[in-house]
Amino acid sequence: MKQLPVSILVIIGVSLTTAWAESNDHAYTSESVSRGYQVYIDNCALCHGLEGNWIEGVDLSRAQFKTAVTDHDIKGVIVEGAAEGRMPRFDLTEDELDGIIAYIRIGFDPDGVAVKIGDPLHGETIFRGHGECSGCHRINGLGPRTAPDLSHIGSHRTPGALYRTLLTPETALLPINKSVILVTKSEETITGRRLNEDTYTVQIIDSTERLRSFKKSDLTHYDISDEPTHKPSELSEEEVADVIGYLLTLRSAP
Repeated sequence: MKQLPVSILVIIGVSLTTAWAESNDHAYTSESVSRGYQVYIDNCALCHGLEGNWIEGVDLSRAQFKTAVTDHDIKGVIVEGAAEGRMPRFDLTEDELDGIIAYIRIGFDPDGVAVKIGDPLHGETIFRGHGECSGCHRINGLGPRTAPDLSHIGSHRTPGALYRTLLTPETALLPINKSVILVTKSEETITGRRLNEDTYTVQIIDSTERLRSFKKSDLTHYDISDEPTHKPSELSEEEVADVIGYLLTLRSAP
């Protein structure tokens, strides 16, 4: 698995809170964009850059291609190669192809702000030390469950999303991770973090780290908070960059 380069500037990517977006000849889910981000980093970023604009005459972030127009055209370039071999062919699954198309179409934010990626080794030290991140987050089976598990966060969140989570958490909190307060008909009050919800039930991790499921018909009060679960980081700019560098190394196995 390729490692992200250290101390570079990247452009904020897609916010995965967007459920659907339409572009050109397909509709794309946030799950596809997330999958495509990993494929892009592993296979495309070395030549096209994290911003998608390193190749002369091509700017993936702004849908500027030399010959491709439709999604089918882009898939053809990826599968068959182009430019007399300068663009190699890639053997990807259909899910990977759909993901990379989704990421190319809506995964870039060319008008975003610059995000610095620092030293991942130092970032891990900060994460487990004075950054106080490991007091809430779990990684690879170690740590509490009161906040989202970060074991594969680098596969699911873009550098920009991680930056916003640290500096402006109110703009980056995924809806499913919002804090909740429940009151049952037996007058029990429970606080926790929402995990899953459907029309009739809700599942949470409560404040004592217990997985609990409730029927909504058994609740007298159900409040979802829009307040972020943590305050903006007080780390220095360099420390934030290092923590982001570390988080981006936490990826699913290829």
